[in-house]
Amino acid sequence: MGRKKLQLQRIENKSRCQVTFSKRRSGLIKKARELSVLCDVDLALVIFSSRGRLYEFCSADSLASILERYQSRITEEAVASGAPKAEDPQAGYSSLQLLKIVQRQLEGPNFEQFTAADLLQLENLLNNTLTEIRAVKEKLLREEKKLLEGKIAAGEKSGNDTTAASMATLPLLR
Repeated sequence: MGRKKLQLQRIENKSRCQVTFSKRRSGLIKKARELSVLCDVDLALVIFSSRGRLYEFCSADSLASILERYQSRITEEAVASGAPKAEDPQAGYSSLQLLKIVQRQLEGPNFEQFTAADLLQLENLLNNTLTEIRAVKEKLLREEKKLLEGKIAAGEKSGNDTTAASMATLPLLR
């Protein structure tokens, strides 16, 4: 006789949920270790429990080194494909933030240990960062608009009457 097919759904019983989490977490880490040894690959695994605890496995020297390799690879691929360069504030933003969050979790206190003052300071930091990103984005958009206006003006001066006439019908670009 084989095993009964398990229907995947959220486990409501807290103690059963915790037992299942512990067993499956251990199994997942074991599989990750086996994959890294058998296939000679660098592997990083990060797990946050529902209680906010961090569990991690890394087959390389450190989790930070793997995340840095990931960040550099994403940047290289973006440059190769002609996507936004590293000066763009949102290029590779999520993986860099993930690195910082994981490092904070490994070195610093858990979220539950933050005081109200710490949370307010974090909120202010996030608001300031968001304001800076918006300012940079607006500056980039203004520069792009000036560049497009220059191209439109150059097209009108080229003496091509049909181009100038068709551009005159597009007031949104001016």
